[in-house]
Amino acid sequence: MKLGDVEYSTHQGAVIARLTGEVDLSNAESIGGALAEATPNRSLALVLDLSGVEYLDSAGIRMIFQLRGKLRARGQALWLVVPLPSAANDTLRLAGVQRHIKTIETVDDALRNLQ
Repeated sequence: MKLGDVEYSTHQGAVIARLTGEVDLSNAESIGGALAEATPNRSLALVLDLSGVEYLDSAGIRMIFQLRGKLRARGQALWLVVPLPSAANDTLRLAGVQRHIKTIETVDDALRNLQ
């Protein structure tokens, strides 16, 4: 089992976090905390790239909603990058996440929408 790993960069006032591996009960809480901590108050948004996520369970979905709440309280946006053919897409679609959180297919598209 490959546990979730996060790689960070910044662009146009946003933090871009590329998540890979699996997000489940064993690591969702620590990943969510790390993502919130890596997004300074001065950032406009967090762009969470889920393209490399191989598995996402209900704990990962809960982490996404909790993260959105933390960011929203600080006046920041959360964008999920979820390409149609990605493993996370079906899970998020079935859970109805895309009705509540902004999703887009590429990081570049997310950054364009921040302007």
